[in-house]
Amino acid sequence: MAQIRCEDLTLGYEGRNVIEHLNFEVNAGDYLCIVGENGAGKSTLMKALLGLKQPSAGRVIFGDGLTKNGVGYLPQQTQVQKDFPATVEEIVRTGVLGRGSRFLPFYTAKERAYADAQMERMGITGFRRRCYRELSGGQQQRVLLARALCAAEKMILLDEPVAGLDPKVTQEMYDLIASLNGEGVTVIMVSHDIAAAVHYASHILHVSPLHMFFGTKEAYLNTEIGRVFTGSRSDAKEGNKKNA
Repeated sequence: MAQIRCEDLTLGYEGRNVIEHLNFEVNAGDYLCIVGENGAGKSTLMKALLGLKQPSAGRVIFGDGLTKNGVGYLPQQTQVQKDFPATVEEIVRTGVLGRGSRFLPFYTAKERAYADAQMERMGITGFRRRCYRELSGGQQQRVLLARALCAAEKMILLDEPVAGLDPKVTQEMYDLIASLNGEGVTVIMVSHDIAAAVHYASHILHVSPLHMFFGTKEAYLNTEIGRVFTGSRSDAKEGNKKNA
């Protein structure tokens, strides 16, 4: 049974549809990368999966024991968010606030222990008392990933998680995400990094006004849109030879 299934989904804003009649499903343990051109609706789709945007038509269905409250989210950061004056520990613990119906004005011992476990998992326990805005970009992403894991039981959604990071830290972040997926966490990631997508993902969703694709990465690489987008089409290779 799928954890998330989208049926005939249509999404838009300002009176204009950016995604129409989209159908796909995500099963437990999948690693889905959402790729496509700028403005094609990738972030809009992410908001719909999180329940932050209502579809113009169609529906998003949760199953296999997953609910909206069981999904962790790592959004793109704004500059204001990067300068947030809170400690690492404070930010990570807020991840538990979206879990179920919660009315307590304090964190329980179980919640604190769970947050501690996620900080340890992300290798950030050593600077739990430090101010978030004093951290490097890679450290901040680890903090936000730990926060997402506090909110998640089965699935995390990541919107461009390596944007602005240097190559070494980018690789470390990809390895972290892959390790979580290896532990059974379902991953849905929006990315402009097509090379990483076809390396790490089990499935690809290509969002485009003209060509939509959903399937395994192997099937994607054998489609025309997959070959064009990854630069593996034969005529692209010939063009590169001529330009060499």
